[in-house]
Amino acid sequence: MTASIFEILGGLALFLLAMEMMTDGLKQAAGHQLRHLLGTWTKTPLKGFATGVLITGLVQSSSAVTVATIGFVNAGLLNLGQSLGVVFGANVGTTITGWLVSLVGFGINIEAFAMPLLAIGMALRLLGTAHRIKAVGQALAGFALFFLALSLLKESLGGLTNGFHGADISGQGYGLPVFVLIGFLTTLLTQSSSAALAIILSAAAGQLLMLEHAAAAVIGANLGTTSTAAIAALGATASARRLALGHVIFNLVTAGIAVIILPAMLWLVVALARWFEHDAHPAVLLALFHTRFNVLGALIMLPFAARLARFLGRLFRSKEEDNAKPRYLDDTLISTPELAMGAVDQEMRRLIELTRGLLRVCIDREALKPAQIQPKSEAVLSLNTAINEYISRLRAEKLHPSNVDALTRSIRTCRYLAEATTLAPRLLHLRDACDQPEFAPLQPVLERYLEELRGLIAADEPSPGRVNEAEQTYHELKSALLEMIVRRELATSLGEQSLDNLSTVRRLSDQWSKSLNWAPTTETVTSSDQKLSGTKRQ
Repeated sequence: MTASIFEILGGLALFLLAMEMMTDGLKQAAGHQLRHLLGTWTKTPLKGFATGVLITGLVQSSSAVTVATIGFVNAGLLNLGQSLGVVFGANVGTTITGWLVSLVGFGINIEAFAMPLLAIGMALRLLGTAHRIKAVGQALAGFALFFLALSLLKESLGGLTNGFHGADISGQGYGLPVFVLIGFLTTLLTQSSSAALAIILSAAAGQLLMLEHAAAAVIGANLGTTSTAAIAALGATASARRLALGHVIFNLVTAGIAVIILPAMLWLVVALARWFEHDAHPAVLLALFHTRFNVLGALIMLPFAARLARFLGRLFRSKEEDNAKPRYLDDTLISTPELAMGAVDQEMRRLIELTRGLLRVCIDREALKPAQIQPKSEAVLSLNTAINEYISRLRAEKLHPSNVDALTRSIRTCRYLAEATTLAPRLLHLRDACDQPEFAPLQPVLERYLEELRGLIAADEPSPGRVNEAEQTYHELKSALLEMIVRRELATSLGEQSLDNLSTVRRLSDQWSKSLNWAPTTETVTSSDQKLSGTKRQ
């Protein structure tokens, strides 16, 4: 008994190692092609679904595909609707593992082909010169170990079941929820639904589990895959957390439907198996069941992907996301540009203040890293883009020339603010120089420059005097840096990097100062009309 348990644990460990080798090898062999597929073949939820099925079938890990998708959402390369399709497809693609286990693992002599395959794989891994050949060798070795581990699990579970039958467990009166929980916990502990499926299918093949109980455990294993996505979403962006929740919802709905109609599905699976083969193996029946209920779940959920994305989009909203969403740009005002201009004015005031807040944080908050300001920067840039697009939709031919000039000024100001936002991380680098011992001789003038920048950022109106003072201090600081480099008091590489940061911050302050020349379009138009009426009276 004890020996069989240790054999099961050893087989499970070997299985997990094989899955990791196979997945990593296939991902490395495919290289950027997988990222290209995931990034470009997901324009609609249906295309995303097909891509999820294909990639998961290739890398043999729905968890890897789901985590990669979360990464793409984190980076803003996929929206929520596209990524939901990929996750739905990944759940269907992972059923291929069950077919490998059932058809190959229980249908032929595993050692007859696994050992030569392992030898070929390791030869390519050790002797290959190209990176891709080594990766293919690793994948082949992992593939061979996959089936050797399956053979070990099958034999150890078979030894455990000598004198024991699934009916003995049935007699204990355990309900289906218990077996769903067992499957869920197995996936949770191994962090691999493939390993959980291998155990369940091996247990069913060894008559340790009745077909109905094994099917319930398969449902639980499928549900357990959500744990990996949930862990990956911890500390991620709000969009990534929404995708992880979408994954959980899909698996919960699929599992719920499968449990409710379990007898009918098993009857249909057995009927299909008899249609093709009179005495189907329990592992084949379970693989067919696993595929059917995942496909059924995808067919039910795909038509609702857009609605689910909208629902999830209202959850986990951060302050930055609320700031990025326009508050005043109403599409119904586009047909009346004069009213739309007032909405643009209100949004422009918000944009200027959001940019000012970002720059203040960069120059004042200590120990701040560029990654920490990224959400705020993205929110400012998103609002900036929304304002530009809204203005571009206004019918210029219906506008007075003075209105067109005023809106042009707003677009120009948006460009100034966008560049200032993009350059904001350089403020962090320049400020951090104050704490570095290499710049001790420059600290007085550096602190003075930062204080002058604070004054520029706080100003509500153009201030030529402050701009001139900051410009003079900039040249003083630049000359001192160059002198330290010439005297070898500062390493050339560090000096050049500091000069680059200084020049970039100067560009930032210049763009910010120009943005302060913006005036509301309504005020600009009123002033233009007053001048025009005064000219007519003369």
